[in-house]
Amino acid sequence: MTAKKKPIASPEPLIDEDGEVRELTAEDFALFKPTADIPELVDLLRRQGRPALPEANRKTRVTLYLDPDVLARLKADGKGWQTRANAALRRALGL
Repeated sequence: MTAKKKPIASPEPLIDEDGEVRELTAEDFALFKPTADIPELVDLLRRQGRPALPEANRKTRVTLYLDPDVLARLKADGKGWQTRANAALRRALGL
C-alpha cells in the first residue's frame, strides 16, 4: 500500500488581499494537477449547464433576413430577442 503524498503548499497565495490573482510561476505550475486526476472536479464540470434536449425538441439554426425596423424592435428590449421573436412567430402561426 502506498502512502498518499502530502500536498506541497504554494510558496505564496495565488490570490492577494484585493482578490487579484498574482502572476503564476513555473513553481506554481509544477504543483498543479491535471483535471483528470481529480474525479470530483471532472464530475462537477460535466454537470454544468442544462442537459441536452431530446433531438425532437431541439431548435434548428436558420438564416433569416428581416427588415431593419423589425430587427431593431426585437432587439429594443435587450437580451433574449431571439426567444421573443420565436414566441411572436409561434403566436402569429397559431402554434
